[in-house]
Amino acid sequence: MPAIVVVGTQWGDEGKGKIIDVLTERAHFVVRFQGGNNAGHTLVINKKKYILHIIPSGIFHPNTICVIGNGVVVDPAVLIEEINRLKKEGIEVTPQRLKISERAHTIMPYHQALDLAREATANKKDRIGTTGRGIGPCYEDKVGRRGFRLIDLTKKDFFRERLKKILEEKNFLLKYLGAEPLDFEEIFEKYLTYGQYLQPYLCDTSTLLWEAYKKGDYILFEGAQGTFLDVDYGTYPYVTSSNTLAGNACAGSGFGPSHINAVLGIVKAYTTRVGEGPFPTEQTNEIGNYLREKGGEFGSTTGRPRRCGWLDLVMIKTAVQLNGITGLALTKLDVLSGLERIKVCVGYKLEGRPISYFPSTIEELTKVEPIYEDLPGWREDITTVRDFEALPQQAKDYVRLIEEYIKVPIQMLSTGPERENCLILKDPSF
Repeated sequence: MPAIVVVGTQWGDEGKGKIIDVLTERAHFVVRFQGGNNAGHTLVINKKKYILHIIPSGIFHPNTICVIGNGVVVDPAVLIEEINRLKKEGIEVTPQRLKISERAHTIMPYHQALDLAREATANKKDRIGTTGRGIGPCYEDKVGRRGFRLIDLTKKDFFRERLKKILEEKNFLLKYLGAEPLDFEEIFEKYLTYGQYLQPYLCDTSTLLWEAYKKGDYILFEGAQGTFLDVDYGTYPYVTSSNTLAGNACAGSGFGPSHINAVLGIVKAYTTRVGEGPFPTEQTNEIGNYLREKGGEFGSTTGRPRRCGWLDLVMIKTAVQLNGITGLALTKLDVLSGLERIKVCVGYKLEGRPISYFPSTIEELTKVEPIYEDLPGWREDITTVRDFEALPQQAKDYVRLIEEYIKVPIQMLSTGPERENCLILKDPSF
């Protein structure tokens, strides 16, 4: 059975959660391999909306085991709240159905405090647009070898001694940034309680996945954010703090790269972005407003309105290269219904000369001018369409233009928010 990585090809919010949910119908495991609760997956099931921040989207399928890998940074309070909220909704979230890597790092209160204090004291031009969830500072401590793994919260004496030393340094930094210091005893007692709650869920998830692979189980790997928020290959410094590319599915889960069968890239039919940073095809006009309102483009984690613009195929082509994408899923095609004309970016001009690559520097990216191909739109409501050939000709032409430019097949097509609004043109699992 296959092991498939699902990644976003833009700046996140492409609809990965829905695609994972559809694919999970046959999957045995769904694995989240990076990021934290700065990301959110929105799913609509039987007309009811669910938003997940840490737990993989597969939790809504009763026969699927969900895994939070070692590459994820976990806010225990948020995770526990999410577990309890799902239980109240009648979703079974037990240690048999949710497995959490004991090696995953813990977001501490001082990570959130530092995140907020740094953003508050930065000049407007230097702000990243962070969600303030403590994700970046937690990854900093992980790399700096000052972090706490979730298993550490179950080791009382070790946790106490280490927290004393680390909190002294963090409080010094908070004072320097004009923020209030944090209380040791309050953090210590609270996080010991979190450790006790989560201990039954903790395990060596790498071994778990290896055993599943040997048995022939179907494994899906779920990324958070998107390609151009990758800390190495994104629009640095306006990026997240982890590697969002498909290659990190292995490091973030302990699963060997030779076992991956396919990489499915998720493409929204237009482009959105949350926070600061360059955005070549952004539409700060009635088109941008139309896409935002019709597409419900407001952050599932922060509620912030997303910046909206035309589809940028230079980005998508670069994402295919960086991730080794073997197939695409095109989402939110229905949002374009009603537009008289639709533009697609097929290249850039930089200082008057055409270029076909995505620049690596902010300086160049802010200067590029999109080269657009102008297409006729369609008026029909396509949310009831269940067969590709039944789509309006203009919608089919739009899909084929993307395939022709990217040279990768579109295997799935989403025409609405519900599970049934998903056309599988070619099963990406095989």
